[in-house]
Amino acid sequence: MNAAIALALTLALPPAPPAPPAAAPAPKVFHVAPDGRSAACNQVNPCSLETARDKVREALAGGMDRDVEVRLAGGVYRMAAPLVLDRRDSGPDGHTVTWTAAPGARPVLSGGVPITGWRQEGRLQVAPVPEGLSPRQLFVGGVRAVRARGGSCPAATCDATKTGMTGAVKSGVAGWADPANAEAVIKVRWRNYRCRIDRVDGDVITFVQPCWTNSASGTGRTGPAWDSTTVDSSRYSKVSFFENAAELLDEPGEFVFDRTARTVSYLPRAGERLDDVIAPATETLLRLEGARRVRIAGLGFEHAAYRQPDTAEGYAGTQGGLTLTGATGPEDHAGRFYTKPAAAVVVRGGRDVTVEGAAFARLGGAGVILEGGTKDSAVTGSTFTDLSSGAVYVGDTEPNPPAELRGERNTVARNTITWTGREFTDAVGVWAGYESGLRVDHNTLEKLPYSGVSVGWGWNQPVAQNPDMRDNRITGNRIVDAMMVAEDQHDGGAIYTQGPQPGTVISGNYLNRSAYGNTERDGNGVYLDEQSSHITVEGNVITRVGYKWISNWAGYGIDNLATGNWTDTTAPELSGRGSRQVDNHTALERLPDAALAVVAAAGASPGPVEQLAPDLARTGSATQSATEGAAAAADALDGSTVTDTRTTSAPGSWWQVDLGGPHRIGTVEIWNDASMTTADAELLVSATPDFERATRVPLPGRALRPSVIAVDAEGRYVRIQRTGTGRIGLSAVMVHP
Repeated sequence: MNAAIALALTLALPPAPPAPPAAAPAPKVFHVAPDGRSAACNQVNPCSLETARDKVREALAGGMDRDVEVRLAGGVYRMAAPLVLDRRDSGPDGHTVTWTAAPGARPVLSGGVPITGWRQEGRLQVAPVPEGLSPRQLFVGGVRAVRARGGSCPAATCDATKTGMTGAVKSGVAGWADPANAEAVIKVRWRNYRCRIDRVDGDVITFVQPCWTNSASGTGRTGPAWDSTTVDSSRYSKVSFFENAAELLDEPGEFVFDRTARTVSYLPRAGERLDDVIAPATETLLRLEGARRVRIAGLGFEHAAYRQPDTAEGYAGTQGGLTLTGATGPEDHAGRFYTKPAAAVVVRGGRDVTVEGAAFARLGGAGVILEGGTKDSAVTGSTFTDLSSGAVYVGDTEPNPPAELRGERNTVARNTITWTGREFTDAVGVWAGYESGLRVDHNTLEKLPYSGVSVGWGWNQPVAQNPDMRDNRITGNRIVDAMMVAEDQHDGGAIYTQGPQPGTVISGNYLNRSAYGNTERDGNGVYLDEQSSHITVEGNVITRVGYKWISNWAGYGIDNLATGNWTDTTAPELSGRGSRQVDNHTALERLPDAALAVVAAAGASPGPVEQLAPDLARTGSATQSATEGAAAAADALDGSTVTDTRTTSAPGSWWQVDLGGPHRIGTVEIWNDASMTTADAELLVSATPDFERATRVPLPGRALRPSVIAVDAEGRYVRIQRTGTGRIGLSAVMVHP
């Protein structure tokens, strides 16, 4: 073949396919085990967490050009101190360092110390406590025990002042063998205070310092100048309970720590064994300082402690689980110098740090904190349950920090958060300070003592009126049973905001039962508090809320928009210049298909919907025995739980509705009015207007918001009537078939 023919044949052939890209090198893997002692860090000879970290550092310093994995074998890693990762532990450019569970393994980092050596003393089991440990929490077979507590002590007896409290004798505290073991737990509106007793002199109780001073007024550091929620304010009504006194130990599942004897006494539950009793001891289990491109995946975190409340600092709650600490400090009304709780995992100054698929349980403090200018980082797909404080804290309280300390583009997504705030009931599920570009997306939050998601800070104080905060998104979350009324925290919401946040959107969330069943008009669905401004609230489903489905009460909270939401009540128009409600679906008796689709898509995983029940009273005719002012009987049937009826005070005063015909009635919801005027009444259901053969259900005590009464009777007329003298005041009455 001559050269010309060869060239022609070559040109006729199709071009050769490009060479396949070189496969990415496999990660460099190190192996860890709870009992690892080897320096090899391989699967046969695993090492400890600290040795693995040092080996990773060595490899990274040598110019590692691929991903790194540290694989943890299953079992419990007892953490006497936190594992600390810093800039030296960062992934190389384009690569990640991952600390993860080995395939099929369930590793748990635990800050707990086993309590052993139990001996029986009467009904109690008593054990010595290791030196240096002061148990605030005790977990018996994985179940949280309760620090022994008594009943409430009203302000008339336990009278709080700036310096302490009177009432030691009548409350019984003066008769305790060692009052200094005990602490007072006080809840005032959105705040929770816990201060240990220092001494008792006659009728006077003195508390440790600086806890009591920081809980009282007059320091200039406890919050906005208008704040009236300190222990010595007019809002103080009682000591919720004293706890951790031996004399209060009377219920199975309760315990007491004796500081002097250094013993813990426990009254076991029926059939309970004491071979697995853990007290949290180590505060933080994993701390990342300035680390970049680090991934934490599939690890468990348990029994982390929170020591501050057990010291003289105590727990001088401010809001959202933050506290005021220190005997002195700058006067500040915007909360810039408040202290976050201790957390099992703390990321400070991180970049591209991810905590995913982790399990946080049985903690004495919080779950995760992202702070100190952490950016582009995330907490995703994790579970948080049985926490003394909140689940996730993002950002800080300085409104205009330098660029390197700004919180930006962080994400909290597809987490499941239940039973937080078990001890510090002012804590929230997800808290964020001054953040920009934050995404709180498709999380499930249930069983929360105070607010569910809280974003923003500052209370409209001058220093906080132009913060570095914008473009946050709270989307697709499922928040059920927020502001649980048994915990007695007030003035919050399922979603709570503060401060101007241009570009911020709250959308596609399902909010059900916030402050439902309250004893006063309180609790919101979406609460745009204080200077919350430039926020859009759209396409949310908000039902069974103790007060307003949306609240924007402050005139300086401007340019907010609520549109396209579905709710079973109405709310007053939004306050503030430019704030509007447009095209919302209010006073619904049933959720339509479009709303049900929002509910189905909300949360970390699908959950049930609590469909609304038809209201037979909505088209009925209301009358009452007499009318006080303009509070007409028909206001209870207008689809709103914020408008009121009210009778004059008289023997047997009543309100009633004629349903227009006979119906089989299943339940009746009674929503008390703002002044709690309906008390000691009875519900009557009758087929005839004379009520001679009515079905009667007694309603002792105050009616709630709502009181839900099962009736199961045939009737046309429904009446609520005082059994003595007084008013009937109602914001809504709903009659369900």
